[in-house]
Amino acid sequence: MSYSTLSNGSKVTCAVAAVIEDAAGRVLLCRQAGGHGLWGLPGGKIRAEESPVHAVIRDVREETGLETEVVELLGMYQLTGDGCGSSTPDLFVHVFRGRLDGGGPAVNAPGRISRLSWHSPGALPEPMTATTRTALADAAARRAGVIRELERDPEPEVIDA
Repeated sequence: MSYSTLSNGSKVTCAVAAVIEDAAGRVLLCRQAGGHGLWGLPGGKIRAEESPVHAVIRDVREETGLETEVVELLGMYQLTGDGCGSSTPDLFVHVFRGRLDGGGPAVNAPGRISRLSWHSPGALPEPMTATTRTALADAAARRAGVIRELERDPEPEVIDA
């Protein structure tokens, strides 16, 4: 599913992401391979006929090579605004807390992500997606089941990887 059209004519893309922490409390982040090289949570678009839970398990596996256990729904985040151009559809993201089963993650989808690494909540990399920034703040505050509407950040400069 690339996007859906709402009754008011606007478009929305449905996606998933996972906040995954290690035993030291660090969070797993992915750096986009294309576009602006933003840091974000592991995840991706929900496919047709796929539930958000199945989508996040599949996307984490595709990006890290590992299975994840979904612990709970952290929140649902709707990203709106035209910070990246008026033709960009709204993004509706189901963000889950997850736990990896097994060894260390490795970049398993080099066309989508260029880097995969653990980060301390006090030393997060930039630039980061607005959804990731907000979901990590909610996770750090131990919130669950939040619903938020966020404005897209202005389009950042393209960063060399």
